[in-house]
Amino acid sequence: MAIKIEMLRCFHSVVDHGNLAQAAEALGRTPSAVSMMLKQFEDHIGAPLFEKGRKARLTALGQMIHAEARRELVHFDKSVTMIDALATSQAGLVRLAVTPSAANTVLPAVISRFASNHPGVRIDLRDMDSTAVLHAMQSDQADIGIATLPDTAGLQRWPLFADHFGVVCRADHPLANDWNNLTWADVVAHRFIANGLCHMIKDAQFAPILAASLMTVPTTVSLLALVNAGVGVTLLPERALPPTYRDLVFLPLKDSTAQRQVDVVTQPLPQLSPAVQAFAKLLQDF
Repeated sequence: MAIKIEMLRCFHSVVDHGNLAQAAEALGRTPSAVSMMLKQFEDHIGAPLFEKGRKARLTALGQMIHAEARRELVHFDKSVTMIDALATSQAGLVRLAVTPSAANTVLPAVISRFASNHPGVRIDLRDMDSTAVLHAMQSDQADIGIATLPDTAGLQRWPLFADHFGVVCRADHPLANDWNNLTWADVVAHRFIANGLCHMIKDAQFAPILAASLMTVPTTVSLLALVNAGVGVTLLPERALPPTYRDLVFLPLKDSTAQRQVDVVTQPLPQLSPAVQAFAKLLQDF
């Protein structure tokens, strides 16, 4: 008969309580059941664990086995606790690959709520462009991706939000004086800083503005730093401008309907860990 965890727990309880009756009560068993399990344990070992007729005193072998049993029970109980936590999304890891605009505007509120409900789950957040997000998902470097992405075999995708493009400039820039009536024609005369999202804008009036640009900045942080310094203006989706940039404004364009859609991509939901499923559910409810 193999040694079972119940045998170790029974033996440990008898040692701790010093007699069968109290050990049986603590274990929720009858004294006869505890006595039988101890006998099975000793039969398997092939030697007595207690001094004859005295359950309060261990043999030398019993002392050594009790020390091992105690360590094993602590390890087993910790493992059970962790398994329960993983199964109920109270432990684990959620790896996020997201575009900077999603990281700056959408995720703070979602992560705050998730962390409150799942304080034991670790979150690994990396911001990158949409191409890198897709690569991270396809190479299993991320559990959830948030970006502008095409349908991709093997990945589940749903829209998170859509926002329109507009001009981003300093609040004291001339374009901000009459922003309710801003058109493409108004942008032509100003230094334009291109960025990695400009390819999404298909408006014919934008093509000559982009072609005339002498500066391209792919990262949002560097782009906004240049705009904030008054180097030029740029075009971004509305949510790409974090509220922390208080000196910058987003100006809608009257004659443009250009927008970008931001999607959430995951592996099929049944394949995700409970913690990742819980985070994905919050995004679905966003």
